[in-house]
Amino acid sequence: MTPKIPATVITGFLGAGKTTLIRNLLQNAGGRKIALIINEFGDVGVDSEILKGCGQEACKEDDIIELANGCICCTVADDFVPTMNKLLNRATPLDHIIIETSGLALPQPLVRAFNWPDIKSRVTVDGVITIVDAKALSEGRFADDEEAIAAQRAADPNVDHENPIQELFNDQLNSADLVLLNKADLLSADKMQAVNDALKPQLRKGASLVQTSQGIIDAAILLGQKASAEDDMHNRLSTHEQEGETQHDHDDFVTFIVELGGEQNKDELLKRIASTIETHDILRVKGFASVAGSNARLLIQAVGPRLNAYFDRPWNAGESKRTQLVVIGEKMINQAAITKLLLG
Repeated sequence: MTPKIPATVITGFLGAGKTTLIRNLLQNAGGRKIALIINEFGDVGVDSEILKGCGQEACKEDDIIELANGCICCTVADDFVPTMNKLLNRATPLDHIIIETSGLALPQPLVRAFNWPDIKSRVTVDGVITIVDAKALSEGRFADDEEAIAAQRAADPNVDHENPIQELFNDQLNSADLVLLNKADLLSADKMQAVNDALKPQLRKGASLVQTSQGIIDAAILLGQKASAEDDMHNRLSTHEQEGETQHDHDDFVTFIVELGGEQNKDELLKRIASTIETHDILRVKGFASVAGSNARLLIQAVGPRLNAYFDRPWNAGESKRTQLVVIGEKMINQAAITKLLLG
């Protein structure tokens, strides 16, 4: 069998140092032929132009692909999967693929996309790297400029999730194999140690924490993690999934299913779900939908007012393309009214 091409996913908020990290990596690639996928929007082209200026044989201009259509976790079926297929079908085989996500991206849906049939047999997630701004953390923030992150979210019409910044931060940690505590050069040794000690207990079991300055770290540490992260998703749950696991049937709660039939308009469906949650005291909604114009299944999760939706996999051959939602709430919720709203 042909060995799978390793892919490394790099996450982190705007300003944490992702681009600097990748540029350093390309300049010290050790002869590897690397392709780079950049998920960028807002100031379109800034990161890619910086990286194209590396002038390295490891990653030529043609090896850099920019996905500027919005948050990668929300456009998996439309952008990411076709891009991966394009790279995999090239005449010259690659040694490694690097994926730089937007700071808004939920890493879990992206990693799950590596289980899509036409990708899984050819690529594996070697590791998920999360880069964190140590200086911002020391000052009680998750990023150097949280307002810029809010503006980034507002600029992307395709974001299907409204997760608070702390939740996004936790999801990045929960998915990581290696966490880089960057900008160590901007803090005193005592402050850096305090940030390190506070962050380490938040990491999932098995993840490593390394301090870095200016994104400089040996490529041999970043690459070759051999995590096969796509096969280990039960240990990399998002905040939504963790909250969902704690939900269970109880005498004070009720669970019911709403069948919406077949193909749906994605935007209209998500608006109906959000409006229904806002109108009624619903604890959780989960399910899947068949969406017009897509051969992929839309996975839907909501905990309280926070609604997430992303394409998790293509519909299987012969599988019924239907739309079904599971609603969980307190026993006295109005099931009939909720069902009517969801059906539209």
